[in-house]
Amino acid sequence: MPDLRAVALGLGAWAGALVVLLAPGWVALGAVVSTVAVVGTGVVRRWWSLAWLGPLGALVAVAGVAALQHTLLTTSPLAALADDGAVVDLELELTSDVRMASGRFGDLQVVRAEVTRVEGRGSAWSLAAPVVVMADAGWPRLPLGTRLETTARLVPGDGDVAALVRPTGEPRVVGEPDVWWDAAAGVRRSVRAAVAGRDADARELVPALVVGDDGGLDPDLADDFRTTGLTHLLAVSGTNLTLVVGFLLVLGRWVGVRGPWLYALGVLGIVGFVLTARAEPSVVRAAAMGSVALVGMGRNGRSRGVRGLGVAVLGLLLVWPRLAVTAGFALSALATAGILLLAPVWRDALMWWTPRWVAEAVSVPLAAQVACTPVVAALSGQVSLVAVGANLLAAPAVAPATVLGLSGGLLGLVWDPLGVAVAAPAAWSAGWIIAVARWGAGIPTAAVDWGTGPVALGLLTALCLLTVPLAPRVLGRPGSTLACTGLLVVVMLVRPPSPGWPPDGWVLAMCDVGQGDALVLRSGPASAVVVDAGPEPEATDACLDRLAVASVPLLVLTHFHADHVGGAAGVLDGRDVDDVEGTALHEPGEGVTEVGRAVGREPVPAAYGLTRRIGEVTLQTVWPRPGARPTDPAESAPNNASVVLVAEVAGVRVLLTGDVEPSAQAALARDLAGLRVDVLKVPHHGSRHQDLDWLTSLGARLALVSVGEDNDYGHPAPDLLSALSAAGAEVWRTDVSGDVVVVVRDGELGVVAGG
Repeated sequence: MPDLRAVALGLGAWAGALVVLLAPGWVALGAVVSTVAVVGTGVVRRWWSLAWLGPLGALVAVAGVAALQHTLLTTSPLAALADDGAVVDLELELTSDVRMASGRFGDLQVVRAEVTRVEGRGSAWSLAAPVVVMADAGWPRLPLGTRLETTARLVPGDGDVAALVRPTGEPRVVGEPDVWWDAAAGVRRSVRAAVAGRDADARELVPALVVGDDGGLDPDLADDFRTTGLTHLLAVSGTNLTLVVGFLLVLGRWVGVRGPWLYALGVLGIVGFVLTARAEPSVVRAAAMGSVALVGMGRNGRSRGVRGLGVAVLGLLLVWPRLAVTAGFALSALATAGILLLAPVWRDALMWWTPRWVAEAVSVPLAAQVACTPVVAALSGQVSLVAVGANLLAAPAVAPATVLGLSGGLLGLVWDPLGVAVAAPAAWSAGWIIAVARWGAGIPTAAVDWGTGPVALGLLTALCLLTVPLAPRVLGRPGSTLACTGLLVVVMLVRPPSPGWPPDGWVLAMCDVGQGDALVLRSGPASAVVVDAGPEPEATDACLDRLAVASVPLLVLTHFHADHVGGAAGVLDGRDVDDVEGTALHEPGEGVTEVGRAVGREPVPAAYGLTRRIGEVTLQTVWPRPGARPTDPAESAPNNASVVLVAEVAGVRVLLTGDVEPSAQAALARDLAGLRVDVLKVPHHGSRHQDLDWLTSLGARLALVSVGEDNDYGHPAPDLLSALSAAGAEVWRTDVSGDVVVVVRDGELGVVAGG
């Protein structure tokens, strides 16, 4: 049994940080003082052991550091100037690489920095305060370590920064990056150059595996990695360091390095890794956990590794208490704890009937996954069923992709062709990992939805804790292990029906497809008219599966923006689609091309004024009217060319508006004077640009807003929602409720959400 006293130190430190960072100041102070009093009294009166003093001391120490850092941050002159929105002159040093982010009014450069001097409002201060710089895309893109001066407006920040910096002038470089940053940047560039000629996904994955450089990775591929539990490969993690430094130590032994010099080589490798991957708190955290894993691989490794884990957690939180509330820290610490504490026991159980290498290959990812599952579910709302299998399949390729990718980058600094040759197997290995991620994400039930509330997460945590004593009994017998594995495979391959879904009497469904539209009108048993297809095939296909839609007599694509047509292939996946219609304006061209590729033919323009009956659906096309030209040049022409439909299903009248903007809405108000509907699909995801007089005049009892959670566009606009509610409409949103289904029961209109 490993000595858990060091783990108790780490837990005490973690508790101290959480108390200060999550509770109000006076509550945190009271909690710490009460804990000290209770434990101190208990030790003095010998109610419990002196061993409690270690965790208590860690709790107090980290709580004190966290409180001090928070006080220094909130009382910084920068924070006071930011509260006033002051424009100041700054001297700062960039402490991270630039990341591009989508803002409401265009792309932004986002980079962390440390301000060393600020001058404004007639005063000047020398200080050391962390900030986040948010500059326009046209601002010069400068490397990490650059020292510069600039004029900027300060905006209040949150978390671990004193302010947000919005530059209003050009930067003036006053200091170039230090030599070690230049060297690290050279290695990163060389790694990319070594795989530049490979497949697009492989050449982005290799730098992500080697140094966490995932800036160019395809978002769809990143989603597949999340679904299959392989996300840890895309960020700087302890695995990266373990592989790189472990290889360096093996190489050192091979050339004769022994004794203290071998330790020095390991330390040099860790320092080099941290500099190359960027010496940010998350990278140092990964390096610490990777070092613990290396210790755990040595003689008496389990005991030494457990002690190292507790000390690493304490040391990290003493320096950066805010790591305690980051998901990366929790996942890294839990995964390391699972591998050190659970994996050896489960490995020994499996070794009763399997070779050691098989037992270790299974037990390590299984232990890490069980330890991390509650946190992953809290973040994603899902529990991955393919994670262990995907990690097993990907594992043989991770080491060659990482080690050879770095080796190719280093050798490429000497001679480019040599670097390319050495890195070629790294790209092939990355291709295998990509194939595993895509295969796993394509399994019908790759993950199951799980609530993120306290009850759901508490139940999941209890189930994970239950596996600790049960797993050795199951894994120690071939029959029980194979039976559980077979059951899991069946569950993954057969998509289970949602209980009570689709709801009885459903007439219209607004699918939760993120920031996009996908509406489904029930035209008969297992049949529906689909209006728009959302941004991604998988989400639209899954929604239609949940609704048990097997045939689509008509697919209408209101216009060719990606958030309405990107999922067209999902509508056709395993279903009969008879007719495909769209708008006559074939813009943007990429959307038209994507639709043609997905459906195999060009959509027929929807005929204006045509009324037809398709099964149980009566459908009339009321826009765009031939010759109608909305006049506002600031509006989007494709949006205003959206096909607008008035539908009726089971006596319920529905207005489907696409993304029409105010000038087109005004034209519709004239064309359809006096129109009344029961259900309104709110235009353009609830954008603030609306003809409110027309929308509120429709008398809709239900207003449906198809919108993505935490989108960057400010959708839906609060003023719009207030106006619709004031007009008597009940507003339903996919970002809040998931799938929204309109039902008719006993002649009454209702809504069922969350399928």
